[in-house]
Amino acid sequence: MENAETIQIRLLEESDPPSIAAAFKKMGWKKPEAQYQRYLQEQMVGTRTCFVATIDGQFAGYVTVNWRPTYPGFADLNIPEIQDLNVLTMYRRKGIASRLLDRAEAEVARRSGVVGIGVGLHPGYNAAQRLYAKRGYIPDARGITYRNRFVEEGASVVLDDDFVMHFTKQLRAE
Repeated sequence: MENAETIQIRLLEESDPPSIAAAFKKMGWKKPEAQYQRYLQEQMVGTRTCFVATIDGQFAGYVTVNWRPTYPGFADLNIPEIQDLNVLTMYRRKGIASRLLDRAEAEVARRSGVVGIGVGLHPGYNAAQRLYAKRGYIPDARGITYRNRFVEEGASVVLDDDFVMHFTKQLRAE
């Protein structure tokens, strides 16, 4: 039987930051309200687009498209980057991340034939890595970065959220 819950995807609104921050705080994650206020500002000036998912009116997750990423592999080629995909734990495995990615990719496809995404390499990102591979993202073959700097062979780095591999996906023929 089809899930009766209604998933809606919409743009980030002015009233969202406090409730988003509170939802993550309740989950034990540190995602301050200021981050979402910044996303709103960036959305207003056109450097970022933020999509919010709700289920029956309740905040469930979000994703952003950064139109001016700092990662050199994307910045140099004007490739927009999908960033900061997050779904509340209680709403996972319901297709919300896929719906958010569908919307973000559709938005990017209006301006670019290619989209980029960076994914952390520690085990907390295992589900994301699988999701992106299933959706057709392939490594950009530029190497691994730590805080947006390429890691040289033999270097030692901390395995945290800043240790990232970047991927691209062809959205349409150029």
